[in-house]
Amino acid sequence: MAMFIWAEGTTTGQQEEVAARLGELPGIIPQIREYSVGADAGINPSSYDFVLVADFADRDAYLAYRDHPAHREVVDRYVTPIAAARAAIQYEL
Repeated sequence: MAMFIWAEGTTTGQQEEVAARLGELPGIIPQIREYSVGADAGINPSSYDFVLVADFADRDAYLAYRDHPAHREVVDRYVTPIAAARAAIQYEL
């Protein structure tokens, strides 16, 4: 799971582009088992702006996703330029 706070001045269009680009990755990276992305629902104050939740068969599948060129491109080109803060956790079920 990764959560993001967008930088001040980030546009709705930029946020939608991040969601769209990340949403393409399950069709490109076969190691992804389950994948969802979404904007904060605005129910509680002090929440992050955006979340990505992904499920993988094992550690190696996650590492293949993490290092996949398509994932790296989305992160480098679309996420990093607008992310003010990021929190992430990987856990095993």
